[in-house]
Amino acid sequence: MDRTAGENLVTYELRGAVAVIGLNRPEKRNAISDRVVEALARAVERASAEARAGVIMGTGPHFCAGLDLGEHVEKPLIDAIAGSRRWHRVFDMIERGTIPFVSALQGAVVGGGFELAASTHIRVADASAFFGMPEGQRGIFVGGGGSVRIARLIGAARMGDMMLTGRTVTAEKMEAWGGINYVTPEGQSLEKAIELAEATAGNAQMSNYAILNALPRIQDMSSEDGLFMESIMSALTSVTPEAEERLRAFLEKRAKKVMAPRDV
Repeated sequence: MDRTAGENLVTYELRGAVAVIGLNRPEKRNAISDRVVEALARAVERASAEARAGVIMGTGPHFCAGLDLGEHVEKPLIDAIAGSRRWHRVFDMIERGTIPFVSALQGAVVGGGFELAASTHIRVADASAFFGMPEGQRGIFVGGGGSVRIARLIGAARMGDMMLTGRTVTAEKMEAWGGINYVTPEGQSLEKAIELAEATAGNAQMSNYAILNALPRIQDMSSEDGLFMESIMSALTSVTPEAEERLRAFLEKRAKKVMAPRDV
């Protein structure tokens, strides 16, 4: 396996068209330090340059237990603000970048770990995963974009409940709340995440770019502005040579039809 620089804090492996990025501090439950953020940024940049999709995982029994509190408690106020803003920029590279990212979740998906997962486009959790937002008990507040991303996924009231009370939530419950997309048997989240990433890698690149970058922006617009943006993106994606070939393949019955799901 090819490992990135940064004390092997983040691993990187290219599997065909999919880049698999791994948080690699299992002894710390993959807690996120400043150096982890920088190593993650390098891995995301590399994946965006050479892959068609990416997977973010955690090595060991846990995905990520969140912020490295030992490092955070020593920071002056201005450094804490700068650190939060750096998280925002790096996670935005994932959410509003050029390739889709799928997260493979197991064990602890807590605090900043949940914030990282929320920046990915598809979230797959195995049955061992549990979700927590213990900021209220720690005397802090979310700083990695969770007040926007997680609140939009599950609602501010549910997020507030988790932060105020320290409530933890199972993968099954989180799927029902809308925080994750798939639940697998224990130990199978990575396999499923790679399968889904491979499926997204086969899409037209312009369609993927529009989905990643137009959808979150349309959420921030008025309905009328959002509909206008939708029309523009619809027209732009449909006139690319790749789209024209794919549409022709469908019309000539060379492409598969949409079928009813088999997992109902």
